[in-house]
Amino acid sequence: MKYIIAFPALAIVIAAYLLMASGGDMMIDGDAYSMTLASGAEMTLRGGDIFVIAGLVALFLEMLKAARPGRAAVIDHILSVATFVVALVCFLLVDTAGTATFFILTLMTLVDVIAGFVVSLFSARRDFAIESDR
Repeated sequence: MKYIIAFPALAIVIAAYLLMASGGDMMIDGDAYSMTLASGAEMTLRGGDIFVIAGLVALFLEMLKAARPGRAAVIDHILSVATFVVALVCFLLVDTAGTATFFILTLMTLVDVIAGFVVSLFSARRDFAIESDR
């Protein structure tokens, strides 16, 4: 169960995007949901917008996981870096990944990597400060 929790949620979003994008532009660029607001304006969510929303939820889950102490955090950091590298390579080399939506998802993986290291550094510094006060 620990290994399932350590698996990056953003990797699932990235993989789902790549699978949907390989099915053609219609799956990503097509309208997914539309509603009329109280102002009379019509708000339309496209497939790519849904992936950005899913990426934000996944990023939130990754932030919660980054606060865990122990070996699981180290494994999580390694997998997060691997997810970022794979997303960046896909963005640069795969034609269906060369979109603004995928670029935003790639930036989310970068934020996950940086935030994970920052949280680890702050928690390690706090642990070190507590130990040095004794």
